[in-house]
Amino acid sequence: MILAALLALVIGVLCGAFWLPEAWSTLIAQGADWILYALMVSVGISIGANREMLRRLREYRVRVLVIPLGVVIGSLLAGAALAPLAGDSVRQGMAVTAGMGWYSLGGIMVTELLGAQAGTVTFLSNVLRELLAFALIPVLMKKTGAYSAIAAAGATSEDTTLPVMIRYGGEEVALISVLNGMLVSAAVPICINLICQGF
Repeated sequence: MILAALLALVIGVLCGAFWLPEAWSTLIAQGADWILYALMVSVGISIGANREMLRRLREYRVRVLVIPLGVVIGSLLAGAALAPLAGDSVRQGMAVTAGMGWYSLGGIMVTELLGAQAGTVTFLSNVLRELLAFALIPVLMKKTGAYSAIAAAGATSEDTTLPVMIRYGGEEVALISVLNGMLVSAAVPICINLICQGF
């Protein structure tokens, strides 16, 4: 999936630079809104259709919020702290990390709200987060425990990194991982909108 995303990005850059007329590029950019809406509908469907996840969510009560809350706060604080090192504003740094691993949604939203350069950085930053999560989950699971591994995966803990969670942590870790991913994914568009539009 990561390789497909990177290949799609490279193809898009090459098409935009050398092949597509400017009018087509504008039309495609306007269609990004509909792509964004389709992504949000698909996430809503996956949450609503999984009755077991909804039932277990009620059982965990407030405890289920600890990891996602830590992911959201940690991601935003890291973005704010590291932005000056990259010569960016705190707002842009927080917007980049507010994708929390969901590179497709984060990249589209930040592009629309802050421009193509910020959107590209958001996309690449969140792809890198997912790649690092794949590499770090086995180590974190062994050295620090399941919760830190789930937190490192961010929004991806419910989908792309889930097989690694199951392999190294088992079924109970998988359930917490999916719940974390659902809640963090729900927080991504809210955080990006609040940050980019100046709270």
